Amino acid sequence: MRYQKAQGFRIIRRMIYTIEGKLTHRAENFVVVETGGFGIKVFTHVRGMSVLPAPGNNAKFFCHFHLREDAMELYGFVSQKELELFESLISVNGVGPKSALAILGIDTLENISAAIKENRPDLLRRASGIGGKTADRIVLELKNKIISEKSESFVGKMEADSDLVETLVSLGYRREQAKAALAKVDEKVAGLEGRLKAAFKVLGKK
Repeated sequence: MRYQKAQGFRIIRRMIYTIEGKLTHRAENFVVVETGGFGIKVFTHVRGMSVLPAPGNNAKFFCHFHLREDAMELYGFVSQKELELFESLISVNGVGPKSALAILGIDTLENISAAIKENRPDLLRRASGIGGKTADRIVLELKNKIISEKSESFVGKMEADSDLVETLVSLGYRREQAKAALAKVDEKVAGLEGRLKAAFKVLGKK
């Protein structure tokens, strides 16, 4: 019986690669996608949430199906590369899906990959729930598997945006709110002052 359940899980896991449908609900860390007469709960990270359309519009996710003893969960990402990094992260001992989502939520895919490639576990520790040992283990196990061009410049930008998050938090904004605002700032906007002004515009502050 256990063998049959394991076989069934592997089949389902391989089957659900993408899901596309109408967004009917958005919460802090998940959305509901209506497709084929079902409303499917899809977990994603804060930066992913910031680029999704409003409820009522269609969205597509690249998916990872995760089975726990007490639940079956679907994790969705706006690109195949995000899904691949997520699955690399959860392959590391001690990193579960929620921890991997927290890491993906701290910065862009390129910057997170660069932080791993450049041996910067301190940048990964900025994710909620990621301690020193876990961050060190992620870097140790993945740094030679990550492909990241211009990784040094990406790390510099990641450090700068992290400082901007702290600035916004000190001004009274919630950390997740600050991260989501910076995620919407055009990558071409350079400099701390320029990116801060752009973040204020996103937050509705003139």
